[in-house]
Amino acid sequence: MRARLCAATLGFEAVVIALATPVMIAVEDVPVALALVVGLGLAVLAIVAAGMLRRPGGFVVGHAVQVGAVAMGFLVPAMFFVGAMFAALWIAAHLIGRRIETDRARWAAEAEGDVA
Repeated sequence: MRARLCAATLGFEAVVIALATPVMIAVEDVPVALALVVGLGLAVLAIVAAGMLRRPGGFVVGHAVQVGAVAMGFLVPAMFFVGAMFAALWIAAHLIGRRIETDRARWAAEAEGDVA
């Protein structure tokens, strides 16, 4: 469940990060090459991380995406806020997903004890 919640967060974040790319170019006057590498590169990394979440390394890449999203604020100041919001959603998905997995395991153990 944790992987599903975190993957959903990364999927939505990838869309928002990709949409920040034109903002970097048109509004903030960031050079096109830099905007494409940072914006679309981070969006692709978020999608890759979402696909890797069944492995422990996927969560490490997901944490890196959160850091990158907040760091995009140096190019687009609004991304400090947006990145922080997604980082908060990432942490919440991580913690709530872990709690759900723990509760499910406990319930399964209790149900198994009732049957035996």
